[in-house]
Parts: sequence; C-alpha cells; structure tokens
Amino acid sequence: MNKYELAFVVNAKIEDDVRAAVLEKAKGYIEGLGGTVTEVEDWGKKRLAYEIQKMREGFYYFIQFEADASVPGQLEQKVRIMDHVLRFLCVKKDEA
Repeated sequence: MNKYELAFVVNAKIEDDVRAAVLEKAKGYIEGLGGTVTEVEDWGKKRLAYEIQKMREGFYYFIQFEADASVPGQLEQKVRIMDHVLRFLCVKKDEA
C-alpha cells in the first residue's frame, strides 16, 4: 500500500451541509476503490491565487490515504466530474 494525498478546492458559495457532503463523497470514493483514509485536514476558506469560474475564494481540503497504485488514477476520474470541486490534485507522499 502506498501513501497518497488528495487536495481539492470546493466552491465557497455553497451551503455548509452541501460542502460536507462533497467531502464525504470524496472519502467514499477512496474507500470504495479499496483505499483507507488516514487523515482529513480542513484548511477552511482561503483566497484563491487566481479567479476560477468567477470565484475568488474556496474551501481547501486535504485527505491522506493509503491505497494500491491503481487507485489515484481511478479517483481522479471520479473527482473530475464532481459538482462544486473547482480544482484537485492527487500526489504520492514520500516514504520518509
């Protein structure tokens, strides 16, 4: 099992319960693909470096998880089509 991190930015103009549902959906995708979520970081509302879809702010989330090497590719396909996700990035974490 490799360690990965999924970082994504969620639309700041949606309700809190919808934003929580987006986070739970992302965690559900990871677990559905056979991964194990180890930690979730909520950085809160931050100003974006540049305007995305006419928005200047977004909520930042970081999910650390362990999974097989095939999971990040499949996960990115699912997150890419999620509503309210402005940007995302899945990276492999160093073993050190």
